Amino acid sequence: MKFINYLTKITGVDIYAMSSFLIFFTFFIIVAIWALKADKKLINTLSNMPLDNPEN
Repeated sequence: MKFINYLTKITGVDIYAMSSFLIFFTFFIIVAIWALKADKKLINTLSNMPLDNPEN
């Protein structure tokens, strides 16, 4: 009783795998482009945020 047996019986199930991969890939590319084009001061500020917390 494996989950893959249920998936093979559904017609058109491959579209779900392809669409989820495309959504992930698009999100990854957008975040990578943002990270490369972001201001270096902003990146430095964001990376130091956990260390700047005076409550700890």
